[in-house]
Amino acid sequence: MSYMFKQLSREWRFMLRQKYLLVLLGCAILISGFSVQSGLNEVAQQQQTIERLKAADVADRTDTQNKQDEIGMLAYYTFHLTYSAPSDLAFAALGERDIYPWKHRIKMLAIEGQIYESDTQNAELTQAGKIDFLFVISALSPLIVILLFHDLFANERSSGRHDLLVTTAKSPWALWGARGAIRFISLFLCLMLPFYVGAWVSGTSLVAVGLVSLCCFMYLAFWAILSVYWGKNANSGPKVASGLIGIWVLFAFITPILGDLAINKFVHSPKGGDIMLTQREAVNDAWDLPKEATMDAFTATYPEWKDHVAMQSMFEWKWYYAFQQVGDQIAAPMSQEYRAASQKKYELAGYASLLSPPLLLQRVLTRLAGTDAVAAHKYEQQVRAFHKTLRLYYYPFLFAQGEFDKGNLANLPSFDKFINKQHGVRDTDSAQTTNK
Repeated sequence: MSYMFKQLSREWRFMLRQKYLLVLLGCAILISGFSVQSGLNEVAQQQQTIERLKAADVADRTDTQNKQDEIGMLAYYTFHLTYSAPSDLAFAALGERDIYPWKHRIKMLAIEGQIYESDTQNAELTQAGKIDFLFVISALSPLIVILLFHDLFANERSSGRHDLLVTTAKSPWALWGARGAIRFISLFLCLMLPFYVGAWVSGTSLVAVGLVSLCCFMYLAFWAILSVYWGKNANSGPKVASGLIGIWVLFAFITPILGDLAINKFVHSPKGGDIMLTQREAVNDAWDLPKEATMDAFTATYPEWKDHVAMQSMFEWKWYYAFQQVGDQIAAPMSQEYRAASQKKYELAGYASLLSPPLLLQRVLTRLAGTDAVAAHKYEQQVRAFHKTLRLYYYPFLFAQGEFDKGNLANLPSFDKFINKQHGVRDTDSAQTTNK
């Protein structure tokens, strides 16, 4: 043990005298720190946006309820904010949150058009994505590992010290193992220390921190072992580096691009704009159809209201919201096909990631952070389920109960209560948390 400690101490002092290694490690900690700070800023902005929209949502809904007395008008003008708050690990892996919408304002109208009419963003900025910790680890850290390990053997051979070092060393592991361990541990700490600070600031759980650390350790070890193995018999460091960079390009860019092209060619699905257009055309066409056709289609889904569909005038709100529901029913097959195709693409991307370690790491960490396509799909389903609770709240007043008492607005569903109910949080607990 004392001999190995001496070897590690010697290699540590040796590394401190090599300025280019210190520059690489300094770049590693600076890039990692910048990425963590960038992620924390992005998450803070999203959280601030949610809080600002929540306050505006309450004010807007209160104003609408003060101005409108008729139930149909209340349902038409009352918006409800829905959102997907970033997790405490999202700062490290922003994932798909810059692609999929994480906030919607919805109301009682047909939901399909509201779902697929997502936020508009700068297309070029969205394409570029965000520089987060995951990007640094998955895409940039392999280059630093290659620069640290590609000439581990070749440099000693080119300088003529290799044979002497091997002869005088107690064992090859004592020499090369100590040198590799010192470089690897130094790089790992330089990359991970900013993440640990960010995790502390964000309040990330120790379990999540441990899992991320394990994944990053295994990923960096893969590249370190590959670099050592590729260059163990080489005499030229640049040749080793060029070969390893070629492997990096293959894993980080070529394989994901080819996989994405193959998946898109193999799996076909409707576009969100087509679904929205189908739903809106169905709603617009309903104005010219016999009212019985609309009500029959509506009661096929909600048979409990079949005795309350008779109309006493040319326009009634129950008919208006019935054909909104029918519009969703007509667009439903396309919407289901779209979601099934998205699920299929995600599954196939999982198989493609087995051929690309950077892609596999991205997939694992975004799943841990709740920022992948699965999380986006879950939020979309929450929006649909919440919209259904709105329908179930309004339908009795629209179809059966006649006059509407504003006192009933106290029972109007809210997205916060809906989410808390899904998570098993009592309203009293939620209120106490808010007061704190």
